[in-house]
Amino acid sequence: MTLNITVDLSKYHDGRLDEQLANSNVHVDSVILQTLHDFPRWENQGALLNYAPLGFDAIDGAYKNAATAAYYGVYHLAWQLFWSPPKLPNITIREFDDFLRPELKNKIVLTYPNDDDAVLFAFDLILQRHGIEWLDALLAQNPRWVRGTGTAVTLILTPNRTEAATFTSFTGFAPIPGSNYSFPTQTQFVSWPQTAAILKDARHPEGAKLLHSFVLSPEFQQMRGWPVRHDVPVADNFSQLPLKDIPSTNPAAFGRFMADRGRVERLRFFLEDRIGSAQGLSPLVDDF
Repeated sequence: MTLNITVDLSKYHDGRLDEQLANSNVHVDSVILQTLHDFPRWENQGALLNYAPLGFDAIDGAYKNAATAAYYGVYHLAWQLFWSPPKLPNITIREFDDFLRPELKNKIVLTYPNDDDAVLFAFDLILQRHGIEWLDALLAQNPRWVRGTGTAVTLILTPNRTEAATFTSFTGFAPIPGSNYSFPTQTQFVSWPQTAAILKDARHPEGAKLLHSFVLSPEFQQMRGWPVRHDVPVADNFSQLPLKDIPSTNPAAFGRFMADRGRVERLRFFLEDRIGSAQGLSPLVDDF
Protein backbone atom coordinates (compact mmCIF):
# COMPACT_ATOMS: atom_id res chain seq x y z
CA MET A 1 0.00 0.00 0.00
CA THR A 2 1.26 3.49 -0.86
CA LEU A 3 0.64 6.17 1.76
CA ASN A 4 0.77 9.79 0.60
CA ILE A 5 1.42 12.08 3.59
CA THR A 6 1.41 15.87 3.37
CA VAL A 7 3.17 17.55 6.30
CA ASP A 8 2.46 21.18 7.10
CA LEU A 9 1.10 23.35 9.88
CA SER A 10 -2.44 22.58 11.00
CA LYS A 11 -3.37 26.25 10.63
CA TYR A 12 -2.56 25.98 6.92
CA HIS A 13 -3.99 22.50 6.40
CA ASP A 14 -7.42 23.52 7.67
CA GLY A 15 -7.70 26.43 5.24
CA ARG A 16 -6.76 24.20 2.32
CA LEU A 17 -9.36 21.66 3.36
CA ASP A 18 -11.95 24.43 3.64
CA GLU A 19 -11.13 25.38 0.05
CA GLN A 20 -11.54 21.78 -1.11
CA LEU A 21 -14.89 21.55 0.67
CA ALA A 22 -16.08 24.84 -0.82
CA ASN A 23 -15.20 23.61 -4.31
CA SER A 24 -16.65 20.11 -3.75
CA ASN A 25 -13.26 18.73 -4.70
CA VAL A 26 -11.99 16.81 -1.68
CA HIS A 27 -8.76 14.97 -2.40
CA VAL A 28 -7.77 14.37 1.24
CA ASP A 29 -8.78 11.13 2.91
CA SER A 30 -7.66 11.69 6.50
CA VAL A 31 -6.67 14.74 8.55
CA ILE A 32 -4.71 14.60 11.83
CA LEU A 33 -4.40 18.13 13.19
CA GLN A 34 -3.67 20.39 16.15
CA THR A 35 -6.50 22.82 15.31
CA LEU A 36 -9.04 21.01 17.49
CA HIS A 37 -11.72 23.67 17.03
CA ASP A 38 -12.02 22.79 13.33
CA PHE A 39 -13.47 19.32 13.84
CA PRO A 40 -16.89 20.23 15.31
CA ARG A 41 -17.27 22.84 12.56
CA TRP A 42 -16.48 20.34 9.81
CA GLU A 43 -18.85 17.84 11.37
CA ASN A 44 -21.63 20.44 11.44
CA GLN A 45 -20.98 21.05 7.74
CA GLY A 46 -21.50 17.34 7.07
CA ALA A 47 -17.92 16.96 5.85
CA LEU A 48 -16.77 14.11 8.10
CA LEU A 49 -17.33 10.38 7.93
CA ASN A 50 -18.81 8.78 11.04
CA TYR A 51 -16.45 5.90 11.68
CA ALA A 52 -15.31 4.32 14.94
CA PRO A 53 -11.92 2.65 14.40
CA LEU A 54 -10.64 -0.17 16.54
CA GLY A 55 -10.04 1.17 20.04
CA PHE A 56 -12.50 4.05 19.69
CA ASP A 57 -14.55 3.06 22.75
CA ALA A 58 -11.44 3.28 24.95
CA ILE A 59 -10.55 6.85 23.92
CA ASP A 60 -11.18 9.46 26.61
CA GLY A 61 -14.64 10.96 26.15
CA ALA A 62 -13.24 14.51 26.13
CA TYR A 63 -11.20 13.68 23.02
CA LYS A 64 -14.03 12.62 20.72
CA ASN A 65 -17.63 12.91 19.68
CA ALA A 66 -18.75 9.69 21.28
CA ALA A 67 -22.20 9.81 19.67
CA THR A 68 -21.07 10.08 16.05
CA ALA A 69 -17.39 8.99 15.94
CA ALA A 70 -16.79 11.82 13.47
CA TYR A 71 -13.48 12.78 15.12
CA TYR A 72 -11.26 11.58 17.97
CA GLY A 73 -7.84 12.06 19.52
CA VAL A 74 -5.25 9.60 18.26
CA TYR A 75 -2.05 10.47 20.15
CA HIS A 76 -0.80 12.92 22.74
CA LEU A 77 1.67 15.76 22.34
CA ALA A 78 3.06 18.04 25.06
CA TRP A 79 5.54 20.87 25.48
CA GLN A 80 8.65 19.97 27.44
CA LEU A 81 11.17 22.00 29.38
CA PHE A 82 14.15 21.17 27.16
CA TRP A 83 17.77 22.20 27.60
CA SER A 84 21.39 21.39 26.79
CA PRO A 85 23.47 20.33 29.83
CA PRO A 86 26.75 20.88 27.93
CA LYS A 87 25.75 24.53 27.42
CA LEU A 88 24.23 24.88 30.90
CA PRO A 89 26.49 22.84 33.19
CA ASN A 90 25.25 22.23 36.73
CA ILE A 91 21.77 23.56 35.88
CA THR A 92 18.56 21.56 36.00
CA ILE A 93 15.38 23.13 34.66
CA ARG A 94 12.29 21.96 36.54
CA GLU A 95 9.88 24.91 36.48
CA PHE A 96 9.10 27.94 34.34
CA ASP A 97 10.73 30.16 36.97
CA ASP A 98 14.04 28.49 36.12
CA PHE A 99 13.97 30.34 32.81
CA LEU A 100 14.41 33.55 34.80
CA ARG A 101 17.75 32.47 36.27
CA PRO A 102 20.62 34.82 35.36
CA GLU A 103 22.60 31.93 33.85
CA LEU A 104 19.96 31.66 31.09
CA LYS A 105 20.10 35.28 29.96
CA ASN A 106 20.65 35.40 26.16
CA LYS A 107 20.42 31.58 26.02
CA ILE A 108 16.67 31.00 25.69
CA VAL A 109 14.99 30.26 22.36
CA LEU A 110 11.19 30.21 22.04
CA THR A 111 8.61 29.78 19.33
CA TYR A 112 6.50 32.86 18.71
CA PRO A 113 3.29 32.31 20.70
CA ASN A 114 1.42 34.50 18.20
CA ASP A 115 2.38 32.00 15.47
CA ASP A 116 1.30 28.73 17.15
CA ASP A 117 -1.85 28.30 19.23
CA ALA A 118 -0.41 25.44 21.32
CA VAL A 119 2.53 27.67 22.28
CA LEU A 120 0.06 30.48 22.91
CA PHE A 121 -1.78 28.21 25.35
CA ALA A 122 1.49 27.60 27.21
CA PHE A 123 1.79 31.34 27.79
CA ASP A 124 -1.86 31.47 28.83
CA LEU A 125 -1.26 28.84 31.51
CA ILE A 126 1.96 30.47 32.71
CA LEU A 127 0.39 33.92 32.93
CA GLN A 128 -2.55 32.52 34.89
CA ARG A 129 -0.11 31.16 37.47
CA HIS A 130 2.68 33.75 37.49
CA GLY A 131 1.20 36.96 36.10
CA ILE A 132 2.53 39.67 33.82
CA GLU A 133 5.56 40.14 36.08
CA TRP A 134 6.84 36.77 34.94
CA LEU A 135 6.48 37.79 31.30
CA ASP A 136 8.36 41.02 31.96
CA ALA A 137 11.16 39.07 33.60
CA LEU A 138 11.27 36.58 30.72
CA LEU A 139 11.57 39.37 28.16
CA ALA A 140 14.41 40.84 30.20
CA GLN A 141 16.25 37.55 29.58
CA ASN A 142 16.40 38.51 25.89
CA PRO A 143 15.04 35.25 24.45
CA ARG A 144 15.40 34.55 20.77
CA TRP A 145 12.06 34.14 19.00
CA VAL A 146 11.74 31.72 16.08
CA ARG A 147 9.02 30.31 13.87
CA GLY A 148 8.49 26.59 14.34
CA THR A 149 8.89 24.43 17.42
CA GLY A 150 11.54 22.30 15.73
CA THR A 151 13.86 25.25 15.11
CA ALA A 152 14.31 25.83 18.84
CA VAL A 153 15.49 22.25 19.31
CA THR A 154 17.83 22.46 16.33
CA LEU A 155 19.47 25.58 17.74
CA ILE A 156 19.87 24.06 21.19
CA LEU A 157 21.48 20.91 19.78
CA THR A 158 23.89 22.87 17.54
CA PRO A 159 27.19 23.07 19.46
CA ASN A 160 28.35 26.45 18.17
CA ARG A 161 25.08 28.22 19.02
CA THR A 162 24.43 30.07 22.28
CA GLU A 163 20.77 28.99 22.52
CA ALA A 164 20.47 26.42 25.30
CA ALA A 165 16.88 26.09 26.59
CA THR A 166 13.23 26.24 25.53
CA PHE A 167 9.76 25.41 26.80
CA THR A 168 7.97 25.48 23.42
CA SER A 169 9.02 22.17 21.86
CA PHE A 170 8.40 18.44 22.04
CA THR A 171 11.20 16.03 21.19
CA GLY A 172 9.57 12.76 22.19
CA PHE A 173 10.81 10.63 25.03
CA ALA A 174 13.82 8.82 23.58
CA PRO A 175 17.16 10.10 24.94
CA ILE A 176 18.90 12.67 22.73
CA PRO A 177 22.65 13.09 23.27
CA GLY A 178 23.52 16.50 24.67
CA SER A 179 20.04 17.26 25.98
CA ASN A 180 17.65 16.76 28.85
CA TYR A 181 13.98 17.49 29.46
CA SER A 182 11.46 17.68 32.26
CA PHE A 183 7.83 18.59 32.89
CA PRO A 184 6.88 21.20 35.50
CA THR A 185 4.91 20.23 38.58
CA GLN A 186 4.07 23.67 40.03
CA THR A 187 2.48 25.14 36.90
CA GLN A 188 0.22 23.53 34.33
CA PHE A 189 1.97 22.49 31.12
CA VAL A 190 0.38 22.00 27.72
CA SER A 191 -0.63 18.56 26.53
CA TRP A 192 -3.30 17.70 24.00
CA PRO A 193 -4.72 14.90 21.85
CA GLN A 194 -3.78 15.37 18.21
CA THR A 195 -7.14 14.77 16.59
CA ALA A 196 -8.14 12.82 13.49
CA ALA A 197 -11.08 12.53 11.13
CA ILE A 198 -11.91 10.91 7.80
CA LEU A 199 -13.55 13.02 5.12
CA LYS A 200 -17.01 11.88 4.06
CA ASP A 201 -16.01 12.35 0.42
CA ALA A 202 -12.61 10.69 0.83
CA ARG A 203 -11.42 9.00 -2.33
CA HIS A 204 -9.83 6.16 -0.35
CA PRO A 205 -12.00 5.78 2.76
CA GLU A 206 -11.00 2.17 3.44
CA GLY A 207 -7.33 3.13 3.47
CA ALA A 208 -8.09 5.97 5.88
CA LYS A 209 -9.98 3.58 8.16
CA LEU A 210 -7.01 1.23 8.17
CA LEU A 211 -4.63 4.09 8.99
CA HIS A 212 -6.72 5.27 11.94
CA SER A 213 -7.04 1.77 13.33
CA PHE A 214 -3.27 1.36 13.06
CA VAL A 215 -2.57 4.65 14.85
CA LEU A 216 -4.90 3.58 17.65
CA SER A 217 -3.36 0.10 17.93
CA PRO A 218 -1.76 -0.72 21.31
CA GLU A 219 1.65 -1.09 19.68
CA PHE A 220 1.58 2.36 18.09
CA GLN A 221 0.06 3.96 21.18
CA GLN A 222 2.82 2.66 23.43
CA MET A 223 5.49 3.68 20.94
CA ARG A 224 4.20 7.29 21.04
CA GLY A 225 4.47 7.51 24.83
CA TRP A 226 1.16 8.47 26.45
CA PRO A 227 -1.73 6.44 24.96
CA VAL A 228 -5.09 8.12 24.31
CA ARG A 229 -6.74 4.76 25.03
CA HIS A 230 -7.44 4.09 28.71
CA ASP A 231 -7.15 0.34 28.14
CA VAL A 232 -3.55 0.63 26.89
CA PRO A 233 -0.94 1.13 29.63
CA VAL A 234 2.26 3.06 29.06
CA ALA A 235 5.13 0.85 27.94
CA ASP A 236 7.11 -0.94 30.65
CA ASN A 237 10.25 1.06 29.84
CA PHE A 238 8.45 4.43 29.64
CA SER A 239 10.04 7.00 31.94
CA GLN A 240 6.93 9.09 32.71
CA LEU A 241 3.83 8.55 34.79
CA PRO A 242 0.60 7.89 32.89
CA LEU A 243 -0.83 11.23 31.79
CA LYS A 244 -3.95 10.82 33.94
CA ASP A 245 -1.69 10.60 37.02
CA ILE A 246 0.07 13.92 36.36
CA PRO A 247 -1.84 16.73 38.13
CA SER A 248 0.10 19.51 36.39
CA THR A 249 -1.50 18.97 32.99
CA ASN A 250 -4.97 18.54 31.55
CA PRO A 251 -4.94 17.40 27.91
CA ALA A 252 -8.64 18.20 27.50
CA ALA A 253 -8.08 21.88 28.37
CA PHE A 254 -6.40 22.74 25.07
CA GLY A 255 -9.54 21.91 23.09
CA ARG A 256 -11.60 24.28 25.23
CA PHE A 257 -8.98 27.00 24.76
CA MET A 258 -8.99 26.51 20.99
CA ALA A 259 -12.78 26.67 20.84
CA ASP A 260 -12.81 30.14 22.42
CA ARG A 261 -11.48 32.05 19.41
CA GLY A 262 -12.11 35.43 21.00
CA ARG A 263 -9.88 34.53 23.93
CA VAL A 264 -7.24 33.10 21.60
CA GLU A 265 -7.11 36.22 19.45
CA ARG A 266 -7.01 38.61 22.40
CA LEU A 267 -4.04 36.80 23.91
CA ARG A 268 -2.34 36.45 20.53
CA PHE A 269 -2.35 40.19 19.92
CA PHE A 270 -1.52 41.05 23.52
CA LEU A 271 1.68 39.02 23.18
CA GLU A 272 2.38 40.22 19.65
CA ASP A 273 2.29 43.76 20.97
CA ARG A 274 5.00 42.77 23.47
CA ILE A 275 7.30 40.68 21.29
CA GLY A 276 6.50 41.72 17.72
CA SER A 277 5.06 39.88 14.74
CA ALA A 278 6.48 36.50 13.77
CA GLN A 279 9.58 36.87 11.61
CA GLY A 280 11.04 34.15 9.37
CA LEU A 281 10.47 32.22 6.17
CA SER A 282 8.32 29.38 7.49
CA PRO A 283 7.83 27.41 10.72
CA LEU A 284 8.93 24.35 8.71
CA VAL A 285 12.29 25.87 7.74
CA ASP A 286 15.20 26.30 10.15
CA ASP A 287 15.84 29.92 9.21
CA PHE A 288 18.94 31.00 11.17
